[in-house]
Amino acid sequence: MEFKPSRFSVAPMMDWTDRHCRAFHRCFTKHALLYTEMVTADAILHGDQHRLLSYNDTEHPVGLQLGGSDPEKLALAAKLGASYGYDEINLNCGCPSDRVQSGAFGACLMKDPVRVSDCVSAMNEAVSDIPITVKCRIGVDDDDPYKRLFEFVDEVSKSGCRHFVVHARKAWLKGLSAKQNRSIPPLDYDLVAKLKAERPDLEIVLNGGLGTLETALEHLSRFDGVMIGRAAYHKPELLGLVDRKVFGADTPVVEAFEALQTYRPYMVAQLEAGVHLHGMTRHMIGCFSGKGGARQWRRTLSEKAPGAKGVESIAIFDEALESVAQQLVVAEAEQHVG
Repeated sequence: MEFKPSRFSVAPMMDWTDRHCRAFHRCFTKHALLYTEMVTADAILHGDQHRLLSYNDTEHPVGLQLGGSDPEKLALAAKLGASYGYDEINLNCGCPSDRVQSGAFGACLMKDPVRVSDCVSAMNEAVSDIPITVKCRIGVDDDDPYKRLFEFVDEVSKSGCRHFVVHARKAWLKGLSAKQNRSIPPLDYDLVAKLKAERPDLEIVLNGGLGTLETALEHLSRFDGVMIGRAAYHKPELLGLVDRKVFGADTPVVEAFEALQTYRPYMVAQLEAGVHLHGMTRHMIGCFSGKGGARQWRRTLSEKAPGAKGVESIAIFDEALESVAQQLVVAEAEQHVG
């Protein structure tokens, strides 16, 4: 069976979806599309390319998200990304942070769809074997969302872009912080659905406010795919259901305990390479939420992992996981007695 990864994806999230996070999430789902944090074209062209672009082969399918507004620089960065084997290059046109605004990219680009079209055209010319996609909002500040979204998508699609991930909120560049922009502007799923209905030849993925897998599944009938962000990060167990419920794969549901055991050899290899333990365990704090042992799990990792390094520090992870295992045994015994 062929699976289309963009039917379910985990959103690119700054400071969160690094390579260790992605390797961890891949232990739950084989088919979901994962994304890097946004990396600016300037950083790739003038910084440590290998550090910024390297990843573990187990992460596929994985997309590289770029930030920038210069067609030539983005084309060069996209070409480098493609040389590393990414499955997709995505252009960020939705981030509202002050840092991104000061660089005149991210959500600012929705005000200049011609420039975005030029950027995507240049990227497509540089990269021919993987898709160039765009992630955007429905509008910016006082925009009429219907007018802005349709004009933006129509102009950018002229560049050959056929895939848009739409966060169904406006970006308020003045008056709201990046954090507030994730929740205060109202969601308008119907507008994004209208875009899909009126532009059926385009692939439209819905993003924004999808707090549970069940909520996301409800929208798959209207869209080509759904993208979940913080819900997948804070409760990664939901990813263990994705292959069965979204992709229809005949595979078992992956529980957190199983995924963590699968992830352990990766952790050992990274510790041997000099990565600090907290660089990996910080992505798994949300595991076991609402279950026995969750509090001890969080406490052990939060108190002991920061600063720990060397392969011997895997004992801290083992200790935390053992505390959960013991609670599971107790819970099963109590259930049996009951």
